[in-house]
Amino acid sequence: MATTRRSTPPEETATTSSEPPKKRARVGSISEANATKGGGLETDGAHKGLADDEEYEDGVADQPVETGRASDLYLDTINRAVLDFDFEKLCSVSLSNINVYGCLVCGKYFQGRGKSSYAYSHSIHDDHHVFINLETIKVYVLPDSYEVSDPSLEDIAFYLKPSFTPASISQLSSPTHLNKPSYDLSSKPYIPGYVGLNNIKRHDHMNVIIHTLLHVPPLRDYLLLSNFRSKESELLKRFAGLAKKVWNPRLFKAQVSPHEFLQEVGRASGGKFRLENQGDPVEFLGWLLNHLHKDLAGTKKKDSSIIFRTFQGVVRMEIQQVVAARDLDSDQKPRFAIDREIKSSVSPFLFLALDLPPPPLFQDAIEKNIIPQVGIHSVLAKYDGRTTQETRGQLRRYKCQRLPPYIILHFKRFTKNLFVEEKNPTIVNFPLRGVDFRDYLDAPPAHPPTVYDLIANVTHESVAGTTRDKENTVWKVHLRAGSGGGDREKWFQIQDLIVEEIRKEMIFLGETVLQVWERRDVPENTMDVDS
Repeated sequence: MATTRRSTPPEETATTSSEPPKKRARVGSISEANATKGGGLETDGAHKGLADDEEYEDGVADQPVETGRASDLYLDTINRAVLDFDFEKLCSVSLSNINVYGCLVCGKYFQGRGKSSYAYSHSIHDDHHVFINLETIKVYVLPDSYEVSDPSLEDIAFYLKPSFTPASISQLSSPTHLNKPSYDLSSKPYIPGYVGLNNIKRHDHMNVIIHTLLHVPPLRDYLLLSNFRSKESELLKRFAGLAKKVWNPRLFKAQVSPHEFLQEVGRASGGKFRLENQGDPVEFLGWLLNHLHKDLAGTKKKDSSIIFRTFQGVVRMEIQQVVAARDLDSDQKPRFAIDREIKSSVSPFLFLALDLPPPPLFQDAIEKNIIPQVGIHSVLAKYDGRTTQETRGQLRRYKCQRLPPYIILHFKRFTKNLFVEEKNPTIVNFPLRGVDFRDYLDAPPAHPPTVYDLIANVTHESVAGTTRDKENTVWKVHLRAGSGGGDREKWFQIQDLIVEEIRKEMIFLGETVLQVWERRDVPENTMDVDS
């Protein structure tokens, strides 16, 4: 019987055995052990014995990759329905983010896989044996600690860290993207990119900004194709990771939680933007754009980052001091005088602020049921170079010098006084396509086309009245899917986890706060300039 065992080839023994191979003493080079130890493992006394290199201290090496039948004994215990990689990668026991593994059976996170680690203890006490390294995406079977490589695990690896190619993102803005729905584990269809964002507490004002930015094609494509390493900021890496999850065509459930990204937002902003506090999406948008620009090594020069290349334009502002004239009638507004000094300055902008006309102060019973309305060109007249505004004893007028590929408009709907914060309920009427900004631009004829189409619209809903009620505020975003107008494009309304298609005629009925307009494609025979 002993002779038979010695004559059996090693390959046959490995194939016919139902047990994983026993651990062997490590005979590899010292450099391999040092490389493993340097993989971000914690070595201080607080977490001693929780790292992978503890196995090498005992003279035990990792087992070779297991592809035979032994690994299949545990792969059928994986429960994909409980897997959720949207939250921070912290050990559920030590709360450390170093060398964290996810249990593919219950979905919990544990640190390390050495004999004294929490993952090792979990595998013995709870009889859960399949773990994935959340950083390297390698799958191990514990407590035997051998690596498993199986094609059935590819969907879990892609769900944890989606990856995209230029070919895979080339059709995301085209009508063909609408004709290719994806399906989650429950066979529920969804369109990648148009999925709900979980509102953990009170951060729906940040959810709408996340959706808005992730549907701007240049920024979206830049984030989806990114492969950030350790030198980039944590905020940038988490925002790119969130973008890949939102556009992931292989989600296990048709929703995404932005918790991991918003936790970093709270830290980076010093607590200004928090999960549990309702806030202003315009403030969050301004902070996020400037912070991303800085993290991308952007400077004050134009086109120094993807943020400036996409959203930055230039506006000219002319200022003149107000001088009281006796010959003016009491109801006549101050005007620019040619004979007085006019100070002119040029400054860049990331979004244009638009003033809404004030609602009537005194209304009877009938007028209270009438909602004031205004056309978008009436509020855009602020930038025609002729309309003047009086502010702090100065007259000001504006005109754009260069328009970006994507224009962000901010409708100033809220104003503060000494007592309350007032809300302007005026409805803005606008078309979805074909808004020409030529009248608000002072530029040479070689400037790119000035016709823009709407791609995102953020609205505010609260109780009726002119006083802002943050407690009962609801933020929604309308997103364009497809392009070209007509049946080639659809519109979706997203409020946290609620995603529904909306008729185009219903979009302008809300109290719009933010809009993103996209410049139409430049014809081939049109000369473009560096903008």
